[in-house]
Amino acid sequence: MRLATWNVNSIRARVDRVVDWLERSQTDVLAMQEIKCKPEQFPREAFEAAGYELAIHGLNQWNGVAIASRVGLADVEASFPAQPGFAKTGDPVVEARAIGATAGGVRVWSLYVPNGRGLADPHYAYKLDFLARLRDAAATWADAPTALVGDFNVAPLPTDIWSEEDSEAVTHVTPEARAAFHAFEDAGYTELSRRFLPEERTYTFWDYKALRFPKGEGMRIDFVYASQPLAERVTAASIVRDERKGKGASDHVPVVVEIAD
Repeated sequence: MRLATWNVNSIRARVDRVVDWLERSQTDVLAMQEIKCKPEQFPREAFEAAGYELAIHGLNQWNGVAIASRVGLADVEASFPAQPGFAKTGDPVVEARAIGATAGGVRVWSLYVPNGRGLADPHYAYKLDFLARLRDAAATWADAPTALVGDFNVAPLPTDIWSEEDSEAVTHVTPEARAAFHAFEDAGYTELSRRFLPEERTYTFWDYKALRFPKGEGMRIDFVYASQPLAERVTAASIVRDERKGKGASDHVPVVVEIAD
């Protein structure tokens, strides 16, 4: 099975690119983040015509996650147990940042971790809480084939970002955020793109501004964590850098893993 994750940065704006890539790459399961639409607004016809079932969780024009599968979808869950909510004022709202489904015998979670915004912003505490509660939930799933995939909004190593002084990424490089990312290892998970692609300066995201992509000024913030029963079956991984090229590209690219039967 070929499993991929991709922050598509608005599926309605990029449906043609995404479906075209799915067909060219023969990807079986795609976890998407930042779909930026409600389920009824999702361009499902193009996916269904290509042979994919969909699980979609979106509440408004922000955030949003989905899973497309041509190997079945079952037991869909919108949000994980004890997922925290956020609101600067009023009651916290559990945002559309996680969706889980079983596809091809693998439990897949498409995840969009909060950005954090700034060190003094309440969103940063929310980010750390989200990662901690996700780690606690993931620990209970570790005995089954489970994939935690998506945009983690953390650059775990200094070489995962073009400059640790990047003002747009201050919450991605703190010791606390990096410790929260690595805590999934203690919960029984292995980050698979690093296993197969250990090279420094291997990025998955390049901001649109300041010519970041042609300058090579990116970040590695999209990952595939797998429980041990699943990690043992993964034979390869790739980062599809070319999908950042051309008209209408997302600012992220797909991360792909190959899973043996």
